[in-house]
Amino acid sequence: MLDDFEDAANWVDTLAQLKAEHRDLDTAIAALSAAPPQDGLVLPRLKKRKLALKDRIAYIERMIDPPELA
Repeated sequence: MLDDFEDAANWVDTLAQLKAEHRDLDTAIAALSAAPPQDGLVLPRLKKRKLALKDRIAYIERMIDPPELA
């Protein structure tokens, strides 16, 4: 039972870190959109990373609180 609690705590910590990184990327993307960099690949890479984080966040949220079966 303790392992389940520790696993859930680890998932919650990981989720908080990913959400913080997602917010940071959102801020960086907004700043770069206002003044596009010389390298045209930076913004698309940040957006791709943000989308990947969103997918991981959704996965972990489902692991922590799985949907109920109908």
